Amino acid sequence: MSSGVAAHRDAKKLVRSPSGLRMVPEHRAFGSPFGLEEPQWVPDKECSRCMQCDAKFDFITRKHHCRRCGKCFCDRCCSQKVPLRRMCFVDPVRQCAECALVSLREAEFYDKQLKVLLNGATFLVTFGNSEKPETMVCRLSNNQRCLILDGHSHCEIEIAHISTVQMLTEGFAPGEKDIHTHTSLLGSQPASEAGSARAAGMCLQYTVPGSEGAAQLKLMAGEDGNASKRPAAAWLAAMHKATKLLYESRDQ
Repeated sequence: MSSGVAAHRDAKKLVRSPSGLRMVPEHRAFGSPFGLEEPQWVPDKECSRCMQCDAKFDFITRKHHCRRCGKCFCDRCCSQKVPLRRMCFVDPVRQCAECALVSLREAEFYDKQLKVLLNGATFLVTFGNSEKPETMVCRLSNNQRCLILDGHSHCEIEIAHISTVQMLTEGFAPGEKDIHTHTSLLGSQPASEAGSARAAGMCLQYTVPGSEGAAQLKLMAGEDGNASKRPAAAWLAAMHKATKLLYESRDQ
């Protein structure tokens, strides 16, 4: 991809909505797959009481809309202003207590796991039915829309084209070396966290534009320049969290 095309895809603009200022992609098609659309606000005329505590709105008890769910609350039930990066808000915005907790948990993904995904890690990558894995660095693109794999060859997979993510894990128990799997189908409920297990690899199924059927690849944690697999394990754990956000985005 040329630098001009990449810059075009990464271009952003500042827009003002009823909820606040947002820094969004100039072209909606190039938005982050982790993003959420702004909700429609419950109309004022349809809401005479707080949707949490049932307090009646009047001149003293004013109504406020949660920027994440769009429901109507009193100031006491919707007083927190917290970051809402999945909707690209520039500043923290007013949210109800329930939504604020969710947004705060997601902030950890943006502050920690997303950086891990962008930095990338080393994996042994097997494409399709190939028997010979290739050592490649896998990372998330800067616009968060593609997985980029670089080694002797180069491959880019659009996040939106991934249909299945299967995490491969190893148990922590001494002597336990079996590889276990749990699957997340993007579009159905994702698998829960694997309790006492560590990430060892990942299998993906994805579609290739212009091709019939699904392609697949397997990533197994590889060693970095310090002969450590920890960066790859951290990347896989971050990808597992990202999968949950993708499920929520597609289910919106």
